[in-house]
Amino acid sequence: MSIINTDLSTQIIKQTKSEVGTVHYFNHLAVIEFNEGTHIDITAVRKTLKDLLDYFGKTKPFGLIANRINSYSISLLDLKDARLALPNLAAYGIVSYTNATRMNAEIESSFCEWNDICFNNLHQSINAIYKKVIDQSKNTLN
Repeated sequence: MSIINTDLSTQIIKQTKSEVGTVHYFNHLAVIEFNEGTHIDITAVRKTLKDLLDYFGKTKPFGLIANRINSYSISLLDLKDARLALPNLAAYGIVSYTNATRMNAEIESSFCEWNDICFNNLHQSINAIYKKVIDQSKNTLN
């Protein structure tokens, strides 16, 4: 279910759109919903990465959640470059709604530096990712 169709929609501060999807911004995290059939690689997400940096800057820790409401492919080899482009990304999660998207998310997670990134619903993912961002923020201040 798109975040726009949930009770979380009232908390969205900003939205940006590109050819690959829509990013919904909150205070400490963003939820991205890629379009159906899109292929995600470093070139395709260049605008999205720029939009994330424009919103969060390069120092404020933030979290990113991929809400997999659509089917799309990801160039796993480009994940490292995308991660390097976001130096202050503190946590990442994927919301899966089917067995196929969960399997894809688990494969994707093996290329990420974070553990436990697969979630069954938006509320679960937002709570977990927000906690990781806040914990990272506290560690940064100490």
